[in-house]
Amino acid sequence: MKKKNKYKIRNLLTFLENKTKTFENKIALGTKVPYGWKEFTYKGIGLLSRKIANWMINDTKLLKGDRVAILCESKPEFGACFFASALCGTIFTPLDIKLTLHELRIILNDCRPKVLFTSNQYFNEASILKNELTFIEHLVLIDESPIQTNITTIYNLNNNYEGKFRRPHLRSTAILIYTSGTTGSPKGVEITYLNMLTQLESLEWVRDIVFPEYGKTDIAVLSILPMNHLFELTVGFTLFMNWGLSIYYTSSLRPNDILDIMCEKNIKFMIVVPAFLKLLKSSIENKLNSASLYKRTLFKFAYKVAKFIPFTFLKRIMFSEIHKRFGGQFKGCITGGAPLDINVGRFFERIGIQIYNGYGLTETSPVVSVNCHDRKNLASVGRPLKCFEAKIDKQTGELLLKGLSVMKGYYNKPELTNGVIDSFGWLHTGDLAKIDKKGFLYITGRIKNMIVLSGGKKVFPEEVEAILENSNKFKELCVFGYSKTQGAKEGCEDVAVAILPNDNIIDSCDCNKIIRDEVKLLSQKLAPYKRPTNIFIVKEPLPRTTTRKVKRNKLKEQLEVT
Repeated sequence: MKKKNKYKIRNLLTFLENKTKTFENKIALGTKVPYGWKEFTYKGIGLLSRKIANWMINDTKLLKGDRVAILCESKPEFGACFFASALCGTIFTPLDIKLTLHELRIILNDCRPKVLFTSNQYFNEASILKNELTFIEHLVLIDESPIQTNITTIYNLNNNYEGKFRRPHLRSTAILIYTSGTTGSPKGVEITYLNMLTQLESLEWVRDIVFPEYGKTDIAVLSILPMNHLFELTVGFTLFMNWGLSIYYTSSLRPNDILDIMCEKNIKFMIVVPAFLKLLKSSIENKLNSASLYKRTLFKFAYKVAKFIPFTFLKRIMFSEIHKRFGGQFKGCITGGAPLDINVGRFFERIGIQIYNGYGLTETSPVVSVNCHDRKNLASVGRPLKCFEAKIDKQTGELLLKGLSVMKGYYNKPELTNGVIDSFGWLHTGDLAKIDKKGFLYITGRIKNMIVLSGGKKVFPEEVEAILENSNKFKELCVFGYSKTQGAKEGCEDVAVAILPNDNIIDSCDCNKIIRDEVKLLSQKLAPYKRPTNIFIVKEPLPRTTTRKVKRNKLKEQLEVT
């Protein structure tokens, strides 16, 4: 007997129709422009989406399953193009704006889109690609004022808002998103409409926990992650629009610029990566360091007392000066994409800003879990969503997942797909994890990052990094395996660490000694075999992906180690 589907699956056409009617005149999306704010209502973004979709169906003759790509920064029109693609039944491919032309060519040659949307900011790169790649039939700007007058823009298309839009099959591909792998060719992850809509329903419970005031007042959120990242596109855009929130975009990641927008638009929430929280914490601490002795002493006292106070509203009163800098309305953020530094999380929780630690993969559409229940246990990423079955491989310790949010597969790469999704439907995440008796999930490391020592001992870089990150002398660091190229241990790995010292240390004549002594001191908390034996001091920021993960292989290339 066929198992009945317990989810109320819908489609994105109905989704768009419902939201544009329910939240008609509410601000949906806004962005800062030179003359102020450019804002779209829910009705407005719905009309723009339909206008683009009609052009795609009637003028370009795109068929279901054809690919469309977009190369631009995060902005409201990005979302309109995404919805237009769904209305046409085409496959939407967001491109990483930080990739080189060479990298973009590889991706485009793989997915072969017929339409390439772009912005004024990336028009030159898009034009080069359009001229080189004959399968790109149309180059379209998404800005209102085009960089060249003879270029088609979504704003000068025919104002045709009614049409026969398509209802693609739920298991057909909605998004083709390429992972930022550090080696080999990029892989196109196929996310279906079923994957996306399952995520929306599985995350519905989060709303009333994160926004207890929902339905009583308008809620504004700030988007700072790139929309080509699935975490932002699924949660920061589609999920928040599902809830009728107002989403604002910023082109600057400077803390002061972000704080200005938070004040101006009464921002209540953000989705961030852990590296941004570190940056924000440093900004707060720098402000405190320049304050009077009285204010510094008062903060230290309040910070110690706050540890024993269970009520967030009291903490917000105690640290009201900091909250004023955030606009007075900011409640917290979901963080994911990389491991959360627990000390950073505790800092924000202590001053009355709630941190919801989450976990996911592009291959899981992407959210697997988010910790909204246990405020004291920031190390956990919460319980897996109801759409997943989760288990730990007893032999390897790897987290395995199965469910309706697991990707369709890697585009045009069946062998790679079969390499991560086994014959029983379990996705092998590559992440080492444990699940406690209450069902809470803990991510402990990556299998591919594991360092195997000559005696067979295994060291997980994340465990060593968690200890070394407690130092205020290190700005950035990364632990990795360093292979011996000669001697008795040739081919075996040792534990190595690359460290970018803080600005006040890096130019010191004693920098080398200070850093090595600090590593030695902190390493006393680790078993002897886990302690770094090779220390590389660097003077430039570590190479990272757009989601702020350190590119370990790239770092090793720069250090010329194997």
